Amino acid sequence: MFEMSSCHALFRTRRAGALAALAAGVFILTAAPASAQQMDISGDWAARVHEDQPHRGPGAELGDFSGLPINAAARQKANHWDASVLTLTERMAQPHPAQYFMRGPGPNMRIQKRVDPETGELVAFTLEGVFGRNDRIIWMDGRARPSQYAEHTFEGFSTGVVEGNQLIITTTHMKYGVIQRNGVPASPKSVMTEHFLRHGDQLTLVTVVDDPVYLEEPFIRTSHWVRSSNINPDQRWVFEVVDEVADRKLGYVPHLPFGSVQDAFAKHHNIPLEAVMGGKQTLYPEYEARLRQLVQEAAAAGAGQGR
Repeated sequence: MFEMSSCHALFRTRRAGALAALAAGVFILTAAPASAQQMDISGDWAARVHEDQPHRGPGAELGDFSGLPINAAARQKANHWDASVLTLTERMAQPHPAQYFMRGPGPNMRIQKRVDPETGELVAFTLEGVFGRNDRIIWMDGRARPSQYAEHTFEGFSTGVVEGNQLIITTTHMKYGVIQRNGVPASPKSVMTEHFLRHGDQLTLVTVVDDPVYLEEPFIRTSHWVRSSNINPDQRWVFEVVDEVADRKLGYVPHLPFGSVQDAFAKHHNIPLEAVMGGKQTLYPEYEARLRQLVQEAAAAGAGQGR
């Protein structure tokens, strides 16, 4: 009797242990999708442009490359860029490129989930509302990245993964574009990594652009949105191409002469030219000493000329 009771007790113990293990396994299996669901960026989002508003509204002034880790090649391209190039008929309806379009102006966005109708699993986020209706697809199904020789587009090819409390997006296959709206270039070889972080109704995006052609170091910036039910995506950006410049010669592309230096911004704001021409050295606190030296040298030169 004692042995039989002991066997029953041992069986009950083992069964309880097995059930506990099964329950733990079910919890583990269900916990992963739950964490992924918590990182949901879908909805309507109103842009908050309090950060760098002059650059995102009117746009950065010509020759203002301050705070950008650009190299000599990028500086050369930006210095002979002419905003009139956007009046060319083939450029009028050009959207902002991927390296810039999440930045400004705005945009107000609508992000929707694309779900597999059979499995219910998330396939992608679709994002609409950016300038020029350069809508994006962020693939979440683990699909492979296309060949390096595949077509490059303004929106690029984006894949996303959830890690902890953030959605990390990697974008490649982007067309030649800009990282700032005054001609600072971004090459088709650039890779953009984005980190979406959501805190309730606040959405923050940290963008990192690596460009072996035009950047000395990764270029980093942040943008912000707030969830809203009172906005529409920027549908107004539907362009009509109209040739309004009558005296332009056929085939002419607006540009400044090779070797130009756009120094009007530096002169207008009384800033040493070196300081507004960008470069990785200008990003760090140690550059303050160099900036003070440049200001003192300029003051001394001005005093000498006044004698």
